[in-house]
Amino acid sequence: MQYLIIIGILILTLIILAFVYEFNIKKLKNFAKAEEERLNRLCEKYPSNIEICKYILKKLNNEKVRVEEDKNQKTCLYIALTNKIVIADVKKSYTRIQTIAHECLHSVQDRKILIFNFIFSNIYLIYFALNIILGVLKKIPNKNIGLFIMVFFSYIYYFVRSYLENDAMIKAKFLAKEYMEEINISSKEEIDKIINSYGKLNNMGIKMTNFELLFGTIVKVIILAGVFVFR
Repeated sequence: MQYLIIIGILILTLIILAFVYEFNIKKLKNFAKAEEERLNRLCEKYPSNIEICKYILKKLNNEKVRVEEDKNQKTCLYIALTNKIVIADVKKSYTRIQTIAHECLHSVQDRKILIFNFIFSNIYLIYFALNIILGVLKKIPNKNIGLFIMVFFSYIYYFVRSYLENDAMIKAKFLAKEYMEEINISSKEEIDKIINSYGKLNNMGIKMTNFELLFGTIVKVIILAGVFVFR
């Protein structure tokens, strides 16, 4: 019964947070699509993604990072363990400058935190999967402790990951603006239009990213509590 109460509270929490954070992926996608139609042409004249990335990395005094472009990759990412930035096929998107700046900023974040995030994220997922298996097999000696540790791990995961993402997301707009002003390809009016759109996109995107991170951790706890209810 206690696990059902926990599940109910967590589901209610997700519903409330979805309302508070105004979680609406469709709204975000529609906004991005409308802005792309309006602003894509302004960013087409900028250099290749790799050139942009290398310029920003030089600006950040971090030229040791390896940069690769993978058109099969859906999202850009920085891999801390190998110190590499992988750029997805974002050539046609006006957000590409901010997106690349975001990954470059990840590369200059505290390396201890980056490595900890990588290692702990894998431990977190392994612990979750192991508990699901042991729960189904009825091999967990103390379900309460198992669930408590899962909640504790979830908190650490969210705390560290949200810090890294928020830090990069907030700074990326300003770094992208500095890059565009230094390159001097666009007029001040054009840059202001792009940066203003980045700001509006970030206002929605940052909230949604934080909600998605929290959603993922809470859902894992719900799933584990559900296994404990029926096993």
